[in-house]
Amino acid sequence: MDAAEFRKRGKEVVDYIADYLEKIDKRQVFPDVEPGYLRPLIPDCAPQDPESFEDVFKDIEKIIMPGVTHWHSPYFFAYFPAASSFPALLGDMLCSGIGCMGFSWAASPACTELETVMLDWLGKMINLPEEFLAVKDGQGGGVIQGSASEATLISLLAARTKTIRRVQSEKPELTESDIMGRLVAYASDQAHSSVERAALIGGVKIKSVSTDDTFSVCGSALRKVLDEDKASGLIPFFLCATLGTTPCCSFDKLLELGPICNKENIWMHIDAAYAGSAFVCPEFRHLLNGVEFADSFNFNPHKWLLVNFDCSAMWVKKKADLTGAFKLEPLYLQHHHQESGLVTDYRHWQIPLGRRFRSLKLWFVLRMYGVKGLQEHIRKHIRLSHQFEHFVLQDERFEICAEVVLGLVCFRLKGSNELNKALLKSIEEAKKIHLVPCHLREKFVLRFVICSRTVESTHVKFAWQHISQLATDLLKTWEQDHHQQ
Repeated sequence: MDAAEFRKRGKEVVDYIADYLEKIDKRQVFPDVEPGYLRPLIPDCAPQDPESFEDVFKDIEKIIMPGVTHWHSPYFFAYFPAASSFPALLGDMLCSGIGCMGFSWAASPACTELETVMLDWLGKMINLPEEFLAVKDGQGGGVIQGSASEATLISLLAARTKTIRRVQSEKPELTESDIMGRLVAYASDQAHSSVERAALIGGVKIKSVSTDDTFSVCGSALRKVLDEDKASGLIPFFLCATLGTTPCCSFDKLLELGPICNKENIWMHIDAAYAGSAFVCPEFRHLLNGVEFADSFNFNPHKWLLVNFDCSAMWVKKKADLTGAFKLEPLYLQHHHQESGLVTDYRHWQIPLGRRFRSLKLWFVLRMYGVKGLQEHIRKHIRLSHQFEHFVLQDERFEICAEVVLGLVCFRLKGSNELNKALLKSIEEAKKIHLVPCHLREKFVLRFVICSRTVESTHVKFAWQHISQLATDLLKTWEQDHHQQ
């Protein structure tokens, strides 16, 4: 393919993507395929001779689309949003076209510098304390990671290194191995599984901190487990506090947890993967109060801020904590500006070496939507979640299981877990909408999340009417079956 054909085919692909997104509501949101469906549809080996673009492209609808879950469908209400917008797609296209590997400033100065500035823009939009920004002579700054899971892992590993060095300076007789065996990290019993995985990779113990009746971690619960562990000779070193937990969007109490962490030399990382985007709206910024106590903070513009995956924004108060843990300088990566204090080499802030020009799509979105456009997107989704909550509350057969703060509604039929599993099974089999469940304590709960950029009140109303009718049908057969028993 030469440049001339690329121009032609590129226009065709853009048209296909635009048509796909414009008419996505006509596609069944969840596919009708079984595991292994794809392998019989394609050859066992790559072709020896080139194939035409036409032959490749016609296989998209024939082979790929039948197995796609349509995350951007207005009937997709599962997991959390996967953000997407046309400006972001164009920025990502430009990123792929430029194709630089921005592991250091010298590897592509614009790639590094735009990222630094965009993270400052984003930090100012959510009113982060200035300590987290890359201001002149400041110690902090932001970086784009691939996911919140990476941000949690990075912060845990940096905290581990920092704690080992501190303890060794205080108790030189202890080896690194001695200290590692005593380190312990903490997270809410509602925290994402990626926090436990970070501890697994980091080779440290992790303990769950019990949540209160709002599914939040409070200061007294953390203090209790810290006192027990310190009495046992363990070394608490890391807390992952969550703002907007995956099961029910609960918020850990930063204003109680932060002072404890600061006093005990515990690194506090805040995972606001989903909820963080809402902080661009002043009326939700109070949910971030207490961030001033944190060492690191993360949220995903690729969830709810119209920037397509991957774009996970992470800030640290002291960038030296990251570079101190990850900095290696082989000769082939060195450049003459690296010790000038004027540049950032982001390879020292992450696990991989290579990195894409991800700030381009963020730049496109922030400029082409503006802060006001992004605020309206968030507010619309939250209005729609409260519309669904209202429908649930109007039906005495159902109950709301957690406070609706942002775009997630946790609900269930009043009754047994088996009844609610049967309702979810009916929803899954109908394939008109897509939901996933969670457990809140002993209850099996359905999660309804406003996800798509194009979702409207009519889609939410349709979803509720569909769920309500399935519940009616289920309850009839359920009662008959139980009478027979």
